[in-house]
Amino acid sequence: MVVTDSAGRLPFCSPAEPASCADITHARKLGLVKLLANGPAVEVLADAGYQGLGAQTGGRVVTPPHRKFKKNPPEWYEEMHARQRKAHSSRRIRVEHGIGHLKNRRALARHHGRREHMSDIVQAVAGLLSHQQTATMHGGARM
Repeated sequence: MVVTDSAGRLPFCSPAEPASCADITHARKLGLVKLLANGPAVEVLADAGYQGLGAQTGGRVVTPPHRKFKKNPPEWYEEMHARQRKAHSSRRIRVEHGIGHLKNRRALARHHGRREHMSDIVQAVAGLLSHQQTATMHGGARM
């Protein structure tokens, strides 16, 4: 799980799970639900893998809209649903850019090693990327 700010910088990257795990389960294990429910009033833009967390966090997690009609939807509904999804994805584009920067790092793109080391590699790359973004944001020299 990766958390980015509105500018696409990476303030948090969770450890990788050893096996496949649903996004919503991973968020619950990390305590995100409790943190958002009891913490400051922030809005979290999430993808469809986190649908259901909005109700548990008092509306702080915003996901793409659910599809109400699966078969033969009315034309007005299709237009409305497409507009809502586009509005959500337009707001989330910075998040996707931040995740993309993390994935573009050579260590992650060409990882062929053992899975138990992947979490450490992800954490290291996220830390380096966060440091680089902070340095360029404050006008620091890049090496």
